[in-house]
Amino acid sequence: MREVTIVGIGQIPVSEYWTRSLRHMAHDALMAAWQDSGVEEVDTLYVGNALADELSDQKQLGALVADFIGQRGIAAARVEAGDASGALALHQAYLAVASGMYDTALVVGVEQMSAALPVEVISATARFLDQEYEATMGATLNSIFALMMRRYMYEYKVPRDAFFAFPSTAHQNAVNNPNAMFRKAIKESTYKRIAMISEPLNMFDVAPICDGAAAVMLCATDKLPVLRHDGPPPVRIAASTVATDAVAVHDRQDPLFLEAAFISSQLAYRQATLNQTDIQLFELHDSSSIMAALSLEACGLAPRGEGARAAAEGLIALDGPAPISTMGGLKARGNPAGATGIYQVVEIAQQLREETGANHISGAQAGLAQSIGGTGATAVTHILTQL
Repeated sequence: MREVTIVGIGQIPVSEYWTRSLRHMAHDALMAAWQDSGVEEVDTLYVGNALADELSDQKQLGALVADFIGQRGIAAARVEAGDASGALALHQAYLAVASGMYDTALVVGVEQMSAALPVEVISATARFLDQEYEATMGATLNSIFALMMRRYMYEYKVPRDAFFAFPSTAHQNAVNNPNAMFRKAIKESTYKRIAMISEPLNMFDVAPICDGAAAVMLCATDKLPVLRHDGPPPVRIAASTVATDAVAVHDRQDPLFLEAAFISSQLAYRQATLNQTDIQLFELHDSSSIMAALSLEACGLAPRGEGARAAAEGLIALDGPAPISTMGGLKARGNPAGATGIYQVVEIAQQLREETGANHISGAQAGLAQSIGGTGATAVTHILTQL
């Protein structure tokens, strides 16, 4: 397998795009990544998307986007894995280049959710769950997150307010990210009085409905000499791994342990020949505060049952030992489902390229991005390092 490098990145601000379609958003992110890369020709395209069928009445996004960026004829495909779709698209592109099949690959994650009614979005994202045993019983993503959070609080005697550290950190970091949807810090007093969505989960505990697109250009490292030398420094993909678990939470051996996230992270550490102490920043899947806590524990950054407490004690701050959501995360930058995994990778690349301004993690040489589908059924982990 060949070494693979990210040579270009692009993104559009996460927002509500009422007058922009999927193809237009994907185009803007892809063109930015292509221009950033210095690559002349692209061999293949992968599109990460979760909800185009339900919310945009569109299939065949691979061909649609390839045509719209002027690349009719290249190999192109859409990849879906709930809100881990973008990350899985990157994994597939990584394999395609690493195998030697292609020398270059464009990857874009794109999602449009805000044009639909909230009830339509809730129904569509409920398809990330087990339809037969969860969704048909009235379960939604947030109601399952609430059940997990309630159980976590009971099992580990964790107070409700301990979870404030996750949205607080995300919003504080988003202040300096021009591409974030919510660029305003929040106070604990506000967190305590905000409305509940599904008790004990409140509005600040969940990521927003939003739209966005982010893209990367991949190149086989042994082909780098053909690129321009005056561009930004390339970033190496040191690991790209995937693992799965039961879709339904009640079918898992332990509903409070993200087995797929654990397996995927362990495989990634092994592939990169690193461990968690070698990673300077973590872009974890904080689609809800409980998922952030469980992700910290699954990746070995906090002991079982200590994720929320460790976060409250400063573990995840920009100047802490395990900074997360360095540009706002899913909670404040936004979680445009299928695009989220690529935003995470773009932001780590920005950190390693020293392009994150006030949010820069000093001395960062390696970062981990983990994207999770639904409530933990799919986990995709990437480790990026300086070349």
